[in-house]
Amino acid sequence: MIRTYSWPTPNGHKVHIMLHECELEHEIIPVNIGDGQQFTPEFLAISPNNRIPAIVDTDGLDGKEISIFETGAILYYLARKTGKFLSDEATDPAGHYATMEWLMWQMGGVGPMMGQANHFRRYAPDRIEYATERYTNETKRLFGVADTRLAKTKYLAGDNYTIADIAAFPWMRNWKGQEVPLDDYPNTKRWLEEVGARPAVKNGLEVLIEHRSSSSPKGKAWDVMFGKEQFKRR
Repeated sequence: MIRTYSWPTPNGHKVHIMLHECELEHEIIPVNIGDGQQFTPEFLAISPNNRIPAIVDTDGLDGKEISIFETGAILYYLARKTGKFLSDEATDPAGHYATMEWLMWQMGGVGPMMGQANHFRRYAPDRIEYATERYTNETKRLFGVADTRLAKTKYLAGDNYTIADIAAFPWMRNWKGQEVPLDDYPNTKRWLEEVGARPAVKNGLEVLIEHRSSSSPKGKAWDVMFGKEQFKRR
């Protein structure tokens, strides 16, 4: 059983999708990041960076319980556990490392840059044109990187669907909110449509949908997520 501590965000959706793709038995435990549940001692014990998602696998690779935080590590772990969506390093090293390259591309680029663009566009108390423009332009650059790659390959890491696609899709599907002119990136558009049509992806995006909100956090929720509460030493 995999206990999954999560919330309906792009990072949460990565793991939700992977669990459905691998058909793994799991339990979803909501962690309301607006209420500050990510700072409870119980959650910090498995996710010391106070970020969702995190998992606890009661039947780890060695048969012992293991907890894992950070979505890249979680996707890699689940791929190794199931033998799915990641080429074996011994038999297909090129495919294995291509997947790791594009997974790190998402972790180090797509997520942080799109997250900052979204923050300065929707959540910052004052409109800062330089910050909004900088992160929006970087987001468009990353869409261009993907588009060039996807002109040559069906998926990010090559001809096979991998954890790199699972990591990138939940972020890049929000192209409209990021003010990305998707028609300028036809190969990325094709990829978004193909990945988005997968049944497991659709199911993963529905997880915790009842907790999803289209409104911006205000008051205590804003302070917990972006203000002084966020930066307290734990």
